[in-house]
Amino acid sequence: MSPLQDLVETVLGAERSDEMFKLLVVHPDLMAPADRVSRAVMAQALNMVLFSDLLLRVPAAADYAADCLRDGRTIFHDHGAVRTVVLSGMGALPSGEAAVVRVLKPLGYQQNGLYPLERLKMTGRSYAQLDYPEDIAQFFVSELHTDRFSPDFVKAARAVTSTSRDPLSDEAKAVLATFQAKGEVDLAAAAAVLPVLAACFDRQHEAPAQADYEALLAESAEMAWIATEGNAFNHATDRVDDVEAVAEAQKSLGRPMKDTVEVSGSGRVRQTAFRAAQVMRDFVDADGATVTRPAPGSFYEFITRMQMTDEKTGRPRLDLAFDSSNAQGIFKMTAAAGADR
Repeated sequence: MSPLQDLVETVLGAERSDEMFKLLVVHPDLMAPADRVSRAVMAQALNMVLFSDLLLRVPAAADYAADCLRDGRTIFHDHGAVRTVVLSGMGALPSGEAAVVRVLKPLGYQQNGLYPLERLKMTGRSYAQLDYPEDIAQFFVSELHTDRFSPDFVKAARAVTSTSRDPLSDEAKAVLATFQAKGEVDLAAAAAVLPVLAACFDRQHEAPAQADYEALLAESAEMAWIATEGNAFNHATDRVDDVEAVAEAQKSLGRPMKDTVEVSGSGRVRQTAFRAAQVMRDFVDADGATVTRPAPGSFYEFITRMQMTDEKTGRPRLDLAFDSSNAQGIFKMTAAAGADR
């Protein structure tokens, strides 16, 4: 097997790994035999593990993937989205996007876009993998700015996140430092830390108090989502040729598709999504007892990207940009009522 296959199988097991390689488009270079693991291969492995995790949490996405496997169609994972919160006192976890970007940068990711999400009181940044920017999934990392909310909101947010642990071990930090310095590590080291890196894309704090969750939900559906889901993939995305056709096909199957397609200002990026899965999450009530109730989980997105002319080279390339209006419309998929824009 290639190092990429070894890595993914280490985390997912042989059967699930084989399924992901049948399902996802992988650049041939990343499948080549090698003695060491490049930062690009590690980035691809991390994305495949996180994509697999999302399929386990979003039934509509799993059904869509099963259709693709049955029909011999592949999925081009375009990007994964992660939400973070800017707040001091979050236990051992770094504030804001640093919680996950510290993993991405050593794997060759570089910021390539900044997107104010003013209606949500958030800021989004996109990160592309430098070695294979069109072929390895981007990350869209958003930060929620607690200082733009009420004092009661900030108090609740701090109470929820104060128990956060830091999943990044010293060993993982050392391996990331080697990737940063040399661009590659040996297979054993990469395999040992891949589960740790994947764990950074999860919830790091304890179950929230029900009262704190309600206080957050009253002002921000996005922060309430972070309270139950943390830094897990908010959504993963399939890059398709015709997003409108895919949306109509999924609607005809009775799947929970968003009513509209979001179109960027340039007209070159078009997005829609399944509505968020409903998940059962634990909360702590006023008496300290654990109660379980439904909450919005993650979702699955579809995107069509068109070609553009590169300003520097004059050559055609894929438009890898995002759009603030599109993003805010897509983010509504995890609002409590699943409301469309």
